[in-house]
Amino acid sequence: MHATKSPRPANPLDVQTFARPEQQRRYVAAMNRIAAERPPGTPVRVYVSAAPATISSSNWERWLKRITEDLPAGVELLHYRSVFGTSAYDWDALAGQLDGLVVIGRPKRLGSRVHVLGPVARLELRSLVAQKPVLLFTHNLGLVPVVDCMSQVMTPAEAPRLKLTAPKRWDRGSATFQAALEALRPAGLGEQEPEPLRSPPAHLVTPFTSGAR
Repeated sequence: MHATKSPRPANPLDVQTFARPEQQRRYVAAMNRIAAERPPGTPVRVYVSAAPATISSSNWERWLKRITEDLPAGVELLHYRSVFGTSAYDWDALAGQLDGLVVIGRPKRLGSRVHVLGPVARLELRSLVAQKPVLLFTHNLGLVPVVDCMSQVMTPAEAPRLKLTAPKRWDRGSATFQAALEALRPAGLGEQEPEPLRSPPAHLVTPFTSGAR
């Protein structure tokens, strides 16, 4: 009698998404509600969260251009320098004015699907991920919905970081990504001028850390 070989277990990382089917359905439904409820002419603002070293990189403008191209036309991109360049960092005051978030982490290595967010970026993500589209910017895949990524909180406990791993077989045609794009698409913005961004209160001062965001 010949022994039969057990089938090799599938690679748990070789997937299109790390989200469960029910998570994907809930996410798509939530994004569709956001898109349906946006009044015509309402500006859409997306904040790009990045560490100071990333913002100072010679590639910064190129990355912003790529993010702009990946998002629907008419989306207004904001970042630390454009919002807090002359005022105190006050995320709570800004978050309520945002329609979405793009996080740029530190890749494990060049071309890696693993990106690490610093403590500040982790808190920014946590404040919006259950309410608005939040996307991870990767150099190889472009924008990936955080809901499709595998996440892991990292040490130290007093200032935890967040490791996000994009799925190996992620596809831009995925229902989650397309729903996120629709949730960020301006509804009949036309020639109407966007409402001016309200400046964060100057009396609320939170130091901007110089380490990883």
